[in-house]
Amino acid sequence: MYDRRSFLIHSAGFAGLAMAPRMAFAKAETDHRFVFIIQRGAADGLGTIGAVGDPAFAGARGQLAVDFEGAKKLDSMFALHPAMTSLSGMYDAREALFAHAIASPYRDRSHFDGQNVLESGGTGAYQVKDGWMNRMLGLIPSGEAKAIAVSATVPLALRGPHEVSSYAPSALPQASDDLMMRVAALYQGDGQLHGLWSEAMNTRTLTGDLTAANAANAAATGALAAKLLSPANGARIAMIETGGWDTHAGQRGRLAAQLKGLDAMIAALKTGMGPAWSDTMVLVATEFGRTVAVNGTGGSDHGTGSAAMLVGGGVKGGRVMADWPGLGQAALYEGRDLKPTLGLDQFVAGAVAGHYGVEPGKVMATLFPETKGTAPVGGLV
Repeated sequence: MYDRRSFLIHSAGFAGLAMAPRMAFAKAETDHRFVFIIQRGAADGLGTIGAVGDPAFAGARGQLAVDFEGAKKLDSMFALHPAMTSLSGMYDAREALFAHAIASPYRDRSHFDGQNVLESGGTGAYQVKDGWMNRMLGLIPSGEAKAIAVSATVPLALRGPHEVSSYAPSALPQASDDLMMRVAALYQGDGQLHGLWSEAMNTRTLTGDLTAANAANAAATGALAAKLLSPANGARIAMIETGGWDTHAGQRGRLAAQLKGLDAMIAALKTGMGPAWSDTMVLVATEFGRTVAVNGTGGSDHGTGSAAMLVGGGVKGGRVMADWPGLGQAALYEGRDLKPTLGLDQFVAGAVAGHYGVEPGKVMATLFPETKGTAPVGGLV
């Protein structure tokens, strides 16, 4: 039976949990922080990092190339979407590295299957039952690793034998703003409960997606993640789920808003981490890319190759890593997609190995046991 105080404490825990983006946290005895931001819906890598130096880029992309006219050049081949102003500064400070023409081993175009491969670390959908981030908890330097997920369910990437707790959102209908105000007034005079309620209401503002409130919600998500990661006794591993990347129609405006939100999230995370940013690595990746050509509704369809990012104080940044396949018709994968020339598994394994100082082969075998005969990418940190 709940009394007034215990009800409020439980309510405060649930009030902000039906959120998008959603976050999952893991605690480990190490000063190094690792954040995985997943872009659910297949983010357009060519729309994020434009291959403006490829002579086929403008013609192949049509109206989707317009945003890169005058965009910041990263090198002689690539330019960064102008919505990502903070990432531009981090790139200049050598804290951001971009990998292009990259993909997981998955080669079909189902969101569900592609995300399963991305999160499980398998080579095919549903081959591996646990997640590569959970397996990572057994590799990083720690005496004991614990995880907590703040979402309706623990994301697959964090599921596995290592303990993970979660807070499920209430099945009850969302309370009205009027009720929230009445409860706030009720506890105005209670120092402890008023503080709990205020924090819950701040979390509740994160219920929008990356584009909501002109990216303010995305920034709040990054700030909240930093609040939980930065303390000496805080979380050390986090996963942030972002959606809205499935840009089948009206892509230019939608993608610009998504990238602005992602940029704000990472900027707020960096600011909130303070000095701990030097020990923080942020991985941004998606399940697969999008078609090179624009479709009839101003969008792009499910593709293959995309782009990934590594950001953080210890990242060997200021460069774009790519074995560029070209955008000419003959160079496209199945005549329609950016051809992958870099394995996402090898990229992630190399990042984790370098960040935590673990032997690369061991990381590869543990995180991606089905990917054989390839070595992790080196020189990322």
